[in-house]
Parts: sequence; structure tokens; C-alpha cells
Amino acid sequence: MQDHPTGNFRERIEASFAHQGAMTLIGAELTRIQQGIVEIELPYNVALTQQHGFLHAGVIAAALDSACTYAAYTMIDADVSILTIEFKVNLMSPGKGDRFLFRGEITKPGSNIIVADGRAYAIGDGPAKLIASMTGTKMAIRGREGISG
Repeated sequence: MQDHPTGNFRERIEASFAHQGAMTLIGAELTRIQQGIVEIELPYNVALTQQHGFLHAGVIAAALDSACTYAAYTMIDADVSILTIEFKVNLMSPGKGDRFLFRGEITKPGSNIIVADGRAYAIGDGPAKLIASMTGTKMAIRGREGISG
């Protein structure tokens, strides 16, 4: 992996992720960070399921949003932060697996608005199964008190 010319985005993303209470709560971990792509994984946990035992749609959306947001962090200067301003999730298959992979990938970089696409996969016996997709719009935040890169 090569660092972004404006700073070490890997260290910034790892530090930011460590401060995310929501990702800690669901047991998520960063497993891939490269320019334009971030992956987050989490093990199956019955505490994160809906009434049928499938991974809850809210958990899927939160993990996809984080993967897409951190992918955007790979595209910005070190003094800039990112906030989500919109996303849409398509749930394609029940979240049933031993582990889940959430990949965020930049579709359209920009200096103020960044668009990312995400894919969620259930991993178990056999090949990984696509369970959800996301398109999200991210906004670069500069110079706002209490929000930093």
C-alpha cells in the first residue's frame, strides 16, 4: 500500500476507527485499507440479529457506511474529515453466515463531495454471498470545531 501524498491515511483511519463506539460494540475490525478501498469484517453474533437469526439490516447499514466513509478518508487531505450526507442500501439476501465482509470503494472522488459504493458479503461454507449493496454520498468537512480528520 502506498500512502496518500497528503499524509498517512492508514494511521488516520486506524485511529479514527478505534474511536468508533458503534464499530467496537458490534465487534467489527478493519481488515483492509488501501487507496480508494476499505474493508471491515465482523463475526456472526446472535446479539446482532433480527427475529429470524439473520444479521440485522441496521448493523449491515452501519458497517457498510463505515467502510464507505473510511474509503473516502483515503482520498482527502490529513486536515479534512468526512461525514455521510446520504446513503441507500439494497438488501439482497438474508445475512446468514459465520462472518461478514463489508467493502467500501470510491466511485467518484472529489474535493467536497465523494461518492462511494459498498458491498456486504456473508462468509460461511462455500463462496462468499453478496447480501447487500450501498451507495453513499460523503461530504468533506474543513475547519469545523469539534470535527477533525
